[in-house]
Amino acid sequence: MPTTYPETYFPVLVQTVLAVLVAAALITLSFVLGKRVKDRVKDSPYECGIAPTGSARERFSVKFYLVAIVFILFDIEAVFLYPWAVVYRELKMFAFVEMLLFVVLIVCGFFYVWKKGALDWSSEVPVLSSRRDPHS
Repeated sequence: MPTTYPETYFPVLVQTVLAVLVAAALITLSFVLGKRVKDRVKDSPYECGIAPTGSARERFSVKFYLVAIVFILFDIEAVFLYPWAVVYRELKMFAFVEMLLFVVLIVCGFFYVWKKGALDWSSEVPVLSSRRDPHS
């Protein structure tokens, strides 16, 4: 059993050094042994065997980004369930009430985003905007 600070973290240091060495060795071997052939076909972008058409700089709808942000937001919030599950037995009812409150707030946020139309791809109206429609 390790007794000092350096003895405790020595295995982590060894694993880090080994990972760096393996990564460097693989990159070096690829560079040394790999073929370097430059031609028009090899330099063209690969799109599942289909010849590329148009520009790569297409504009995406704001809704695409809103859905992505909402997905990331709810995905990150789901990560908070893991530490809670680890300490649930120790905290008993307090942990249950706190997580119930957390989940209720998350669900309220989800319904808010849903009602604002951030998940509706069929409408052309900007979503989550604070501006009022003057025609309504």
